[in-house]
Amino acid sequence: MKKSWQMFLLVLLAGAVTYMTAAQVKDDAVKGEKPGGIVVDVVKWTGTVKAVDAQAKTVTVERPGGKSATINAKNARNLDQVKVGDKVNIQFTDELALFVRKSDAPPAATEAQVVQLAPKGEKPAGLMAKTIELTGSVQSIDSKNRTIDLKGPAGNVRTYKADKAVKNFDQIRKGDQVVLRFTESVALSVVKP
Repeated sequence: MKKSWQMFLLVLLAGAVTYMTAAQVKDDAVKGEKPGGIVVDVVKWTGTVKAVDAQAKTVTVERPGGKSATINAKNARNLDQVKVGDKVNIQFTDELALFVRKSDAPPAATEAQVVQLAPKGEKPAGLMAKTIELTGSVQSIDSKNRTIDLKGPAGNVRTYKADKAVKNFDQIRKGDQVVLRFTESVALSVVKP
């Protein structure tokens, strides 16, 4: 029961990170129909532990279809409890939010991380999420190819491609401030076979 409660909290936390990003983009994009959108890619799979290297802090997991993946477990707690044959549930989430805001503020970049691990003595489980937000000023835009050149806080200009989920892309103009928010999260739990 305790483990189920902890995994519920981890999933809730991952959902909260995604929801906060979605709410911000929705609020900014819907008010006045400003350009904006969110693209979310979620990959879930269950694998079987094939090897545990306690010294290197890695775990090799056989994925469906017979392919293996080596997982970095440097932040893992209770790694000594992971055994060959254990089942591992993994969910990777990548999210990109893009929206326009009218502002005279200079370009900026921020980063935030969240890590939640299982308590000592429990089977390893955890959630790691990282969000990077970049605000840049539009230097040029190619509506046909859906690309945008943004000048970031360091003065460099980078080109980004916008997914079709970004609504009203053709309304973005040179000089607008565009916010890009990248969120990556990994939720992992080890269960007995």
